[in-house]
Amino acid sequence: MTIDRAPIRVHPDSGQAEAILDLIRRCFASMEGRIDPPSSMHRLTAETIAQHCHDGEVWIISTPPVACVFLTPKADCLYLGKLAVDAAWRGQGLAALLVDHAMDRARALGLNAVELQVRVELVENHRAFAKMGFVKTGETAHPGYDRPTSITMQRAVL
Repeated sequence: MTIDRAPIRVHPDSGQAEAILDLIRRCFASMEGRIDPPSSMHRLTAETIAQHCHDGEVWIISTPPVACVFLTPKADCLYLGKLAVDAAWRGQGLAALLVDHAMDRARALGLNAVELQVRVELVENHRAFAKMGFVKTGETAHPGYDRPTSITMQRAVL
């Protein structure tokens, strides 16, 4: 099966929020029992996704979506979150395509870097993002934790 690989910006009234929520839930299910605290995806709803489409940017590949990413402009960087690729489409470069798109968006917005956070336990994600040019810039702890729970990584816009 082939798809159009061009990222599509999701608008709040596009009707895609439920499909995006389903994609994220399926893709993040493997984190259950591996990360502590549990993923923030449990707080996502179709309404919060639609709100993020308004307040930030949500991009998908194909409709229904087989991959997505949330982008949030910050003062000095573009924050990349909720990068998800359907299991049937992994290994085909869709995550890298969305990361490259985030780099283009950061450049267009006049920002110097793309930043993300990855959970400490998800070492395979650390390696994947490092292969895409991200470097570790810090560690953070969720409220109530006395140990790092996330690693912050950045990639400079060139």
